[in-house]
Order: sequence, then structure tokens, then C-alpha cells
Amino acid sequence: MAAQRGIPSSAVRVLEEALGMGLTEAGDARDTADAVAAEGAYYLEQVTITETSEDDYEYEEIPDDNFSIPEGEEDLAKAIQMAQEQATDTEILERKTVLPSKPAVPEVIEDFLCNFLIKMGMTRTLDCFQSEWYELIQKGVTELRTVGNVPDVYTQLMLLENENKNLKKDLKHYKQAADKAREDLLKIQKERDFHRMHHKRIVQEKNKLINDLKGLKLHYASYEPTIRVLHEKHHTLLKEKMLTSLERDKVVGQISGLQEILKNVEIGHSYHAPEMKVGRSREKENTSEGPTQRGLREAREQNKCKTKMKGNTKDSEFPIDMQPNANLNVCKENLSPAKFDYKLKNIFRLHELPVSCVSMHPHKDILVSCGEDRLWKVLGLPKGNVLLTGFGHTDWLSDCCFHPSGNKLATSSGDTTVKLWDLCKGDCILTFEGHSHAVWSCTWHSCGNFVASSSLDKTSKIWDVNSERCRCTLYGHTDSVNSIEFFPFSNTLLTSSADKTLSIWDARTGICEQSLYGHMHSINDAIFDPRGHMIASCDARGVTKLWDFRKLLPIVSIDIGPSPGNEVNFDSSGRVLAQASGNGVIHLLDLKSGEIHKLMGHESEAHTVVFSHDGEILFSGGSDGTVRTWS
Repeated sequence: MAAQRGIPSSAVRVLEEALGMGLTEAGDARDTADAVAAEGAYYLEQVTITETSEDDYEYEEIPDDNFSIPEGEEDLAKAIQMAQEQATDTEILERKTVLPSKPAVPEVIEDFLCNFLIKMGMTRTLDCFQSEWYELIQKGVTELRTVGNVPDVYTQLMLLENENKNLKKDLKHYKQAADKAREDLLKIQKERDFHRMHHKRIVQEKNKLINDLKGLKLHYASYEPTIRVLHEKHHTLLKEKMLTSLERDKVVGQISGLQEILKNVEIGHSYHAPEMKVGRSREKENTSEGPTQRGLREAREQNKCKTKMKGNTKDSEFPIDMQPNANLNVCKENLSPAKFDYKLKNIFRLHELPVSCVSMHPHKDILVSCGEDRLWKVLGLPKGNVLLTGFGHTDWLSDCCFHPSGNKLATSSGDTTVKLWDLCKGDCILTFEGHSHAVWSCTWHSCGNFVASSSLDKTSKIWDVNSERCRCTLYGHTDSVNSIEFFPFSNTLLTSSADKTLSIWDARTGICEQSLYGHMHSINDAIFDPRGHMIASCDARGVTKLWDFRKLLPIVSIDIGPSPGNEVNFDSSGRVLAQASGNGVIHLLDLKSGEIHKLMGHESEAHTVVFSHDGEILFSGGSDGTVRTWS
């Protein structure tokens, strides 16, 4: 509890705070002591209440925010007084009272001289001055009051001199900085001029290159018609050459036949003329012939008969009146909704190396798979038991295709050959040799008399099964021909190539009738839909394109990449397109809605895919040597 003498406690507190804020920082303790003596002293007294409260109520403790009630004065009057004093103190502090500043005292003469000598470094003179000066003061010869103070002008002069020295130093520093900045500016300007000249030269070279490029484009455009005409002439000449070779072979055959007839006629005349004279000698010769000579003569006659029969084998004729496409009626009758909810059902491990192709029998539930282990196998469905295994190729197999009747199989291989197999016996009945590099694909004509093959040697060939020779070679692609297929029930061929084009050929003449452009990467496979209205193709970046075969125009392009699309195939209705992808996913495209469904199950790359006849089962082959069934 505060006891006050002659001055209110609030005024003392305000003065104390004012003095503490303005004077204690300056170190003027004497002014503070004088002010306290003038206003009166005060002291604090602590009182402790020892009596306990009569009631048992527990009071909550009031937090100490900005003020507190002194201990022992917990009555309402004291609390109100403390609040008022707090408000008064706040108002006084907000007024920002400014105390008068002390007048500046000029420097004394002796201090001035001492400071001057110290600044000049005259220590010995300073020692002599101080010893003589204080000696005079002690003797009383000199009075300090009469000496006086140093005029302000000298003090200001020294301050100005010091400031002048500092400014000169700063000026020198700034001059050096300015010189350095000037040098940097000149250097940057030179670099700017150099880069500007370099940029102008590059712009000139760019404009020159653009003009040269435009000129080359115009020059190339002027050559395109000539190149097109030369290509057409080249195809025409190839056609004429082929026709000429056919006519030559025909004429040679006729000449050889006439020569044999003439020889027989001459022999017959020689027989009839001396018939009566040499009859006995002939009998004698026959009677004198031994068994060895007789066997040699019979072997020669049999060989002559075989050679004559093979020479008389004629080339097959391409059918002119083709029967209508039976798949058109099948597509019309199949009105059931398309199936997309395939689930992995079985896994058949058939090959030690990747599976390159699977193909369905045209009439039965039989599946053929070809692998890079040089084997092809015939599977019985749905159990997947191996019915027949064929071997004879000396390198990996790339493709296989059933004969329309289903009793023969054609296979293509990396050993540059195409082989025909009898499925009843499992024997190779014919081998076509003529390609110079690996054969990628093969396909049967609907009549069953021709097989077409495509190869890495940039060509395709049409083979005659009856005459056992190549009837025609298709030239035109500039890179590997990756797939080939006959249009259903026609003489039209479709090929896809690594030169990013699709080509449509007339098998009878070997002429390319149309080329389709649009793919930006190598085309791996192309196929007709069952009705023959569309073409589906896929390339090495997973882009699948649909083409209108009647208008020869693209319909839609679907990017399922970046994994390559290895093979595409339609279901029997032509409403679902399956694609085997390089990432092991089988993509199913709904051609009606455009939706894409995915089948996950292959552990590695998927190479081939095919539907069953009713579309209820899907078969796929992968690089792990397995064939998987989805239903």
C-alpha cells in the first residue's frame, strides 16, 4: 500500500515514467534526484491479511492483463481508483510530452588545443602543454574563467574539414567505380555490336536457306509428275515383260512339242519304210537284251513319262466369275450384340520360342499356331490337345494360312520359302523358293489354286499351285512388305509395308491399282473386314486406321500407342476389331460406339490375335510361347 506525502501518487508515477523515458537514457541522474526532492518522497508498505474467509466459495483467479489490485485492497473503491489512474496514465503517455533540450555548451580552450594536438599526432607537444598548463593552474597564475571558450566557428571549421576529407575519399572511390563502370559499358557495347552482327548474319543465312528450300521444293515438285510417269511406264514395262516371258514360254513349249511330233513322224516313216526288212533284226535285238539293259531302258522310259507329264501341266487360270461373298449373309444374320467382356480362360504352352501366328480352320474348331522354334502345331478345341506337329522349315515361322477347303496349310518362314502341307498326313507337298530374304506373310486365293507371299526383299509373289511356279512378282514398295491378303472372293490383293503405305494390286496383271497414305510409321499388318467394305491397319507406334475400301479414303485414326500394334483382326460380324499390342494388352475396338476395351493377361508382348467363328472365344499368342484363350 502506497503512502503519499504532499503529492498524489498518480503525478509521481507520471513524472517517474516521463523522467525514466526522457532522462535516464541521457544519463542525467541529478535532474531526476532534484525532481523527486522537489515533489516529495514516497514509500511502499505491504499488509498481509491472516483471517480466513467465512464462506467456503472458491473464487476464480483473475488474470493479470494490464493492471492488478494491490494485495490487501480488494474493495470496489480501490479498484475503481486504480482503473482511473490507469486511464490517466494512458492519456498522459499518448500526449507524447517533449522535455526541453539542454543548450549546447561550447568547447573549452584547453580541450580544443588538446584535441587538436591529438588529431595532428603531436604527442610530445601535448605532454609539454599539459604539464605547463596544469602547473600554471596550480600556481594560480591563470584563471579558467578569463580564458573563455572556443568560438563555434573553429569547431565548425574542423568539422567541415573532416567532412571535406571524407567527401574527397568518397569522390575518389566513386571516380574509380565510374571508370570501371565505363570500361564495363564499353566492353558490353562491343559484345552487343558483335552479337548484333552475328544475329544479322544468321538471319541472312536463314533467309538464304529458306529461299533455297523453297527452290528445292519447287524443283522437286516439278519432278514429281515425271517420276509418276516413269513409275507408270516402269509398271507397264514390267507387265509387258511378264506377258512377253509368258508368250515366250508358251512359244518355246509349242516349238518343243512340234519338234517332238516331227521326230516321232520321222521315226514312224523310218519304221514303215524298212518294216519288212528289219523286223527279224529287231526281234533278235530284243531276244539278246539282258536284264540289266532292260531295267535301264524301263527307268529311262518312266523318267521320260514323268518329265512329259510335268511339262504338260498348265498354269491355273484366275477365276472370272467369282461366287458372291458368303460373309455378307453371315453379317446380316448375326444380330446378337457384340461381345467385349472376355476373361482369360486357358493358357496353352505350345512353343519354346515366341508364337508368331495363330489361325482358325475355316470350317472346324481347329486352331493352328506357328512359332519361332520352326514348328507349327494343330490344336483341337476346346481342350487344346495337339493333333499334329509339322516341321521342315530351317528357320523361324512367320505366318500360316488354311486352304479354303481346310485340308491344306501354307506356311511362310525366315528361310525365304513358302511351304504347302497336307493336313491329312502332315507332310510337305510343295515348297516355293524365289524370295531373296525372309518371308513375312502368306495367304490363299479363294479358289485355292494360288498362294501369295510378301517378303523382306520389298516384293510380293503369286505362286501357282498347279504349275508349281511363280506366276507374278509385285514390285512397287520401297521397303519390307510386312503383310499380304486376298480380298474375299476376288483377284484383288492388299499389302502393307514398312514404307508406311498400303497398296492394292490386281493379281492377274501384277499392277498396283492404288496406294493409301496416312501412316507415319512402319505398317505391321492390314486386313479386310468380313464384308469387304473396310480395311484395318496398324503401325509400329500403335496407331490403328480404318479405311473405306469402296472410296479408298481414311475413316478414322485411333492412337493406342506408343507400344507397337503387331496384328489386327475382325470378328465374324465385323463390328469388333482386336489389336495385339507390344505391351501385352489386347485392345478391342467397338466400331459402333468407338469405345476401347482392354484385355490384360499376357506377361510379355502379344504377337497375334484371332476370333472363333461365332466370336465367343478369342485366341492370342505371345512372345512367351503360349496361346491364351479368352471367353
